[in-house]
Amino acid sequence: MPSSLEHRNEFDYAIQQTVLAPDSDYFNQLLPTIRDSRNSPGRGQQLLQSLTQYSGEREAEIERICNTNHQGFVTSVNQLLHVRQGTVTLTAGILELNDSIKSSTENLAEQKKALVDSRGVRQNIDEATRALQDCLEVLRLANHVHDLLGRKNHYSALRALDELQNVQLKEITQYKIAELIQRSVPATEKLIADAVMTDLNTWLFRIRETSQFLGEVAFYHTEQRRTRQKDRAEASPYLSNFKLNSALELVSDEIEEFNILDNEDVQVDFTPLFECLHIHDALGQTERFREEYATTRRQQKELLMPASITLIDAEAASLSELLEGIAGFAIVEKSTMKKAPQLRSAVDVEELWHSMCQTAITLISKALHEVTNAEVLLKIKGIIALFIQTMDSWSYPVRALDSFLLVLFEKYAELLKRRFSDDFQEIVSTDDYMPMAISKLDEYDKVVNVSWYTPDKSREELRFPCVLPFSQMYPLCCIDIRNFLNQFYFFSDDHFEHSSVIDDNLRASLDELLSENVCRSLVERLSSQYLGQIVQILINLEHFEIACRELEQLLVAARSTASAGESIVLKATEEFRSNKKTAEKRIFELVNSKIDDLMGTAEYDWMAPKLVTEPSNYMQTLTRYLSNIMNSVLLGLPTEIKELIYFDALSHAATMILSLPLSLEVKCINPNGVAALAKDIQYLTEFVDTLGNPILRENLDELHQTVTLMQAENSDEFYDVSIRNKKYGRVDAMNGPVLLEKLTSVVQSPAKTDKFTALSRFGIKS
Repeated sequence: MPSSLEHRNEFDYAIQQTVLAPDSDYFNQLLPTIRDSRNSPGRGQQLLQSLTQYSGEREAEIERICNTNHQGFVTSVNQLLHVRQGTVTLTAGILELNDSIKSSTENLAEQKKALVDSRGVRQNIDEATRALQDCLEVLRLANHVHDLLGRKNHYSALRALDELQNVQLKEITQYKIAELIQRSVPATEKLIADAVMTDLNTWLFRIRETSQFLGEVAFYHTEQRRTRQKDRAEASPYLSNFKLNSALELVSDEIEEFNILDNEDVQVDFTPLFECLHIHDALGQTERFREEYATTRRQQKELLMPASITLIDAEAASLSELLEGIAGFAIVEKSTMKKAPQLRSAVDVEELWHSMCQTAITLISKALHEVTNAEVLLKIKGIIALFIQTMDSWSYPVRALDSFLLVLFEKYAELLKRRFSDDFQEIVSTDDYMPMAISKLDEYDKVVNVSWYTPDKSREELRFPCVLPFSQMYPLCCIDIRNFLNQFYFFSDDHFEHSSVIDDNLRASLDELLSENVCRSLVERLSSQYLGQIVQILINLEHFEIACRELEQLLVAARSTASAGESIVLKATEEFRSNKKTAEKRIFELVNSKIDDLMGTAEYDWMAPKLVTEPSNYMQTLTRYLSNIMNSVLLGLPTEIKELIYFDALSHAATMILSLPLSLEVKCINPNGVAALAKDIQYLTEFVDTLGNPILRENLDELHQTVTLMQAENSDEFYDVSIRNKKYGRVDAMNGPVLLEKLTSVVQSPAKTDKFTALSRFGIKS
């Protein structure tokens, strides 16, 4: 067997090397050989055979050597026996060692197997431990997400969930728990989204509740800006050309820092909104969130708008609450757009703004019928103007509101006209139409200051009590006119972009009030039979005409720069001027009517038996009447008007006197009758001469020439045109012959004329 032979040769070689080795290495060489023989079955026997063979060979060699040298042999035998004994002992030790090594090897193998087994278990335990730790970390993070959600740390919860999903779960994908947790992630995301939306809805509710107060604070801030702008304008008149929200005003007011959304009165924290937006953005639900937020804000806008408002409550509280709420809502919207443009676009915000404006305008328009007081409407306009200026500072379009102010102005102008129309009517109807008596200097100053009146005397020359030419209605109307002007322009205070409309409306309204309520009312009172009242109306008309001319200049100075340079003409000026003529005619009518009445008392005896020595009673009464009215009733009239009245009265009197002898009832006139007429004409002429106006005497020229013609010795001269034009040019060509035909030289005796003593001026018995 080649294998056994090879092993045996190996053992033979090993034994030879062991024998040749030094004593110190003997066991070191032998032990590996013995260990190798224990590893394989049969090899131990081969080792023993090799040792036996080697021992036999050595014995044979020793015997051979001994045959050569016996003593040496004996010695060698003894040594060999000794060696053999040692070998036996060694062999026994080797066998014992072999058994021990075998036993140790078996124990070692068992321990090694146990060690290998324990290492596998330990590895499994380590792997299980690591798996448990990973799962516990995932569970801890999952619980942490819910803890953060419970503490309302929504964004932190979302980040933890994202870490759980994208980091932690990927490490335990081989486990069932990873699948379970992964399936729960969408539900947890929904919980986070719902929780943050709940917080956002709470925030939106608080914002809705705060909107009105926020608007109130914004209005107050605008009022403060107005005040500062007025102060700057007073300090520098140039700044008065710049309105609120102009570039210069904004620059000038920069030092007054004020945050509408964060101040000591109100704080608006956008954190819940930003957190909600960020979370929905992280969840990929930005568009859905935008739609939900827009829907919610539209619903809040609808809740903000009441079904109706009232404009006549105290301090217009209903309107203020409405506009403050809109302002607060719009300010939050504009701030949201600036802070989160991806959430609120300019189109969304302006759509809500226009909707709120139109609703507010509709609500106010429906409630306008309640307002019957101009002051209340002015207060309403002030609130709307404050609202406009506040929202203009936030860059909101306010054109619709500016246009609505025109509607308010028309209503305001109508209420003012109605109120002042009633005032003027009352003033005109309750006036005493007597010159205004002034008893004190301060009272005089007040009247002069409010009236358009230039005194003919200085204050130092005045003596009280004094009388002003106009009646009390004139200064009262002047006060009302000034108030009317001021209250009209009150509407343009603070904010009104249509100043030219005020100018035009004011001119038309003032024209209407002065023409319809003052001038026409005065003209209606010209039907009075009381001359003093008519004269006072004429004087008042004169002063109202002056006032109108002053008003024209005042309106030019007060109107806006847009229409500057154009002159203003009030129709009322011409109304007063033309109706002065009406009043003058009425005075003429009353004076002439009185003259007619006096002429009705004239009693001429055209066939008088003797000459009269005194003027007729009617003539004396006539001159006395004319003198009295000029020195009393007509005293306050301008000189030219008084002279015109004199002229007309004398002209009418002359016509009436001339009609007496021309009457158809007068058939004959004797010289005594002509002399009586001449006596009265001379008396009238002397009266006219006392007036100091030569022109007035021209009214009596026809009377003088007529009497001269009737007393002329040669009456045929009248029929000579050249002589007539020279001596009797004022005598009517038709009346002259009639009078001459009536002349007679017959003078009857008193006895014969008694029957005529009861005749009237027309020759008819009374």
